[in-house]
Amino acid sequence: MKQSLKDILVVCDIDNTLITDTMELPACNLEMIRLFCTLGGHFTVASGRTPASIRTAVRDVPINAPVIACGGAMLLDTQTDAVLYAKRLNETAATWLLNGVLEHFPEVGAEVMTGSGEIYIVNASPYTEKHIRDESLSCVWCPPGEVPSGWLKVLFAAEPQLLAQGKQYVAQQVFSDIQLVETNCVYYEIMPENVNKGECLRLLCQKMQIPLENTVAIGDYYNDIDLLKTAGRSVAMGNAPWEVKQAAGVVTGDCRDGGVASYLYQLIKEYT
Repeated sequence: MKQSLKDILVVCDIDNTLITDTMELPACNLEMIRLFCTLGGHFTVASGRTPASIRTAVRDVPINAPVIACGGAMLLDTQTDAVLYAKRLNETAATWLLNGVLEHFPEVGAEVMTGSGEIYIVNASPYTEKHIRDESLSCVWCPPGEVPSGWLKVLFAAEPQLLAQGKQYVAQQVFSDIQLVETNCVYYEIMPENVNKGECLRLLCQKMQIPLENTVAIGDYYNDIDLLKTAGRSVAMGNAPWEVKQAAGVVTGDCRDGGVASYLYQLIKEYT
């Protein structure tokens, strides 16, 4: 039973939720998170970003619980840098699918994420370059056959029309132990089967001994729907697609207007 903010865990998506599409963190979001944590609340993030990229994006945010990284493929204690959980890809299936996409669509950019979030660019494009630049990622350039083992996910990046053609090709293939996830209009990812932010939230709650009913999830895109459906309370951003809003219990303001701060303010009022 929730008695105070000390009993609550808020899990927030990063891009277009906590920060804007220009990588800016609204000041009101930061101040309200600080107040929420000062009053005893638990706050963390759930993102498709790597651990290093998450640290860069939320370096000023008072994270006081393990973060969900790589779209739910990793749970990380940012205080100790300890990996609490990691789910690897079926590399045989992922390599076969990756090679097929690049053979049919050589202009599609492709990245492989491994280990603790290392990035390997296996096919460069303006979109992979933008991804690396926007998220301040360090990376290695190499062909698929030279990427080290321990794959967490594969990211395809291209302009929407070309990416849509690639998704049609992928939909016609037969593969096992992997799933395809749309994380942005220009990004499409190969992920381990049954891995998502929602399942990783369940694991996080077990480790923190916090009931799922005491959690709040905030998100804006299709890859947040599992997270929204798993949490005790769910909040969609005002800039989210209709389907995401339908999956949430509450719709808050737009990301640029500090929608996260707006909801946290109401939450603080409720318990104080």
